[in-house]
Amino acid sequence: MFTYVTSFIHNFAAACTHGTDGEFLGIPTWYKYLDGDGVGKECNVIFNFPDDTGKILLAVVEILLRVAGMVAVGFVIYGGFRYILSQGDPEQNAAARSTIINALIGLVIAVIATVAVSFLAKNLTKIG
Repeated sequence: MFTYVTSFIHNFAAACTHGTDGEFLGIPTWYKYLDGDGVGKECNVIFNFPDDTGKILLAVVEILLRVAGMVAVGFVIYGGFRYILSQGDPEQNAAARSTIINALIGLVIAVIATVAVSFLAKNLTKIG
Protein backbone atom coordinates (compact mmCIF):
# COMPACT_ATOMS: atom_id res chain seq x y z
CA MET A 1 0.00 0.00 0.00
CA PHE A 2 2.77 2.43 0.96
CA THR A 3 4.63 1.67 -2.26
CA TYR A 4 1.51 2.39 -4.30
CA VAL A 5 0.95 5.74 -2.56
CA THR A 6 4.58 6.80 -2.94
CA SER A 7 4.67 5.87 -6.59
CA PHE A 8 1.45 7.84 -7.13
CA ILE A 9 2.88 10.87 -5.35
CA HIS A 10 6.21 10.52 -7.15
CA ASN A 11 4.54 10.43 -10.57
CA PHE A 12 1.95 13.10 -9.85
CA ALA A 13 1.68 15.62 -12.65
CA ALA A 14 -0.50 18.68 -13.16
CA ALA A 15 -0.95 21.10 -16.01
CA CYS A 16 0.90 24.30 -15.23
CA THR A 17 1.25 27.85 -16.33
CA HIS A 18 4.26 29.62 -14.90
CA GLY A 19 3.77 33.33 -14.45
CA THR A 20 0.51 35.13 -13.83
CA ASP A 21 -1.66 33.08 -16.21
CA GLY A 22 -2.40 30.42 -13.58
CA GLU A 23 -3.41 32.90 -10.89
CA PHE A 24 -6.95 33.60 -9.76
CA LEU A 25 -7.52 36.98 -8.06
CA GLY A 26 -3.77 37.32 -7.65
CA ILE A 27 -3.47 34.03 -5.76
CA PRO A 28 -0.80 31.76 -7.26
CA THR A 29 -1.17 28.06 -7.81
CA TRP A 30 0.18 25.55 -5.29
CA TYR A 31 2.58 24.15 -7.89
CA LYS A 32 4.05 27.53 -8.80
CA TYR A 33 7.64 26.66 -7.87
CA LEU A 34 7.74 23.07 -9.15
CA ASP A 35 9.79 22.18 -12.21
CA GLY A 36 7.96 21.43 -15.43
CA ASP A 37 8.98 19.38 -18.45
CA GLY A 38 7.30 21.54 -21.08
CA VAL A 39 7.73 24.90 -22.69
CA GLY A 40 5.32 27.81 -22.61
CA LYS A 41 1.88 27.66 -21.10
CA GLU A 42 1.35 23.94 -21.48
CA CYS A 43 3.66 21.79 -19.40
CA ASN A 44 3.56 18.99 -16.87
CA VAL A 45 4.68 19.58 -13.32
CA ILE A 46 6.57 16.69 -11.83
CA PHE A 47 6.33 16.29 -8.06
CA ASN A 48 9.09 14.29 -6.37
CA PHE A 49 7.87 13.45 -2.88
CA PRO A 50 10.67 14.22 -0.47
CA ASP A 51 12.45 16.87 -2.55
CA ASP A 52 9.59 19.14 -3.63
CA THR A 53 7.62 19.44 -0.39
CA GLY A 54 9.55 22.60 0.53
CA LYS A 55 8.62 24.21 -2.79
CA ILE A 56 4.95 23.42 -2.24
CA LEU A 57 5.12 24.76 1.32
CA LEU A 58 6.62 28.02 0.01
CA ALA A 59 3.76 28.34 -2.47
CA VAL A 60 1.18 27.59 0.24
CA VAL A 61 2.73 30.21 2.55
CA GLU A 62 2.60 32.74 -0.30
CA ILE A 63 -1.06 31.88 -0.93
CA LEU A 64 -1.91 32.33 2.76
CA LEU A 65 -0.08 35.67 2.92
CA ARG A 66 -1.95 36.96 -0.12
CA VAL A 67 -5.26 35.87 1.41
CA ALA A 68 -4.24 37.67 4.63
CA GLY A 69 -3.67 40.82 2.57
CA MET A 70 -7.14 40.51 1.07
CA VAL A 71 -8.64 40.06 4.54
CA ALA A 72 -6.76 43.17 5.70
CA VAL A 73 -8.24 45.19 2.84
CA GLY A 74 -11.67 43.90 3.89
CA PHE A 75 -11.03 45.09 7.45
CA VAL A 76 -10.02 48.55 6.17
CA ILE A 77 -13.35 48.74 4.35
CA TYR A 78 -15.18 47.45 7.43
CA GLY A 79 -13.45 50.05 9.61
CA GLY A 80 -14.42 52.75 7.11
CA PHE A 81 -18.07 51.73 7.34
CA ARG A 82 -17.85 51.72 11.13
CA TYR A 83 -16.31 55.20 11.02
CA ILE A 84 -19.05 56.52 8.76
CA LEU A 85 -21.80 54.93 10.84
CA SER A 86 -20.38 56.15 14.17
CA GLN A 87 -22.22 59.47 13.73
CA GLY A 88 -19.70 61.45 15.76
CA ASP A 89 -19.68 59.20 18.84
CA PRO A 90 -16.11 59.50 20.21
CA GLU A 91 -15.91 55.88 21.41
CA GLN A 92 -17.12 54.45 18.12
CA ASN A 93 -14.84 56.83 16.18
CA ALA A 94 -11.85 55.64 18.18
CA ALA A 95 -12.79 51.97 17.71
CA ALA A 96 -13.26 52.43 13.95
CA ARG A 97 -9.99 54.36 13.65
CA SER A 98 -8.22 51.61 15.60
CA THR A 99 -9.68 48.97 13.24
CA ILE A 100 -8.45 50.89 10.19
CA ILE A 101 -4.97 51.45 11.62
CA ASN A 102 -4.56 47.82 12.68
CA ALA A 103 -5.79 46.60 9.29
CA LEU A 104 -3.34 48.88 7.48
CA ILE A 105 -0.48 47.61 9.65
CA GLY A 106 -1.54 44.04 8.88
CA LEU A 107 -1.73 44.85 5.18
CA VAL A 108 1.79 46.29 5.15
CA ILE A 109 3.13 43.24 7.01
CA ALA A 110 1.34 40.86 4.62
CA VAL A 111 2.66 42.68 1.54
CA ILE A 112 6.25 42.75 2.82
CA ALA A 113 6.10 39.08 3.85
CA THR A 114 4.59 38.08 0.48
CA VAL A 115 7.34 39.88 -1.42
CA ALA A 116 10.00 38.30 0.81
CA VAL A 117 8.61 34.77 0.42
CA SER A 118 8.22 35.20 -3.33
CA PHE A 119 11.77 36.54 -3.68
CA LEU A 120 13.20 33.72 -1.56
CA ALA A 121 11.24 31.04 -3.38
CA LYS A 122 12.25 32.29 -6.82
CA ASN A 123 15.90 32.43 -5.83
CA LEU A 124 15.85 29.02 -4.14
CA THR A 125 13.96 27.26 -6.93
CA LYS A 126 15.41 29.17 -9.88
CA ILE A 127 12.03 29.64 -11.59
CA GLY A 128 11.62 32.99 -13.32
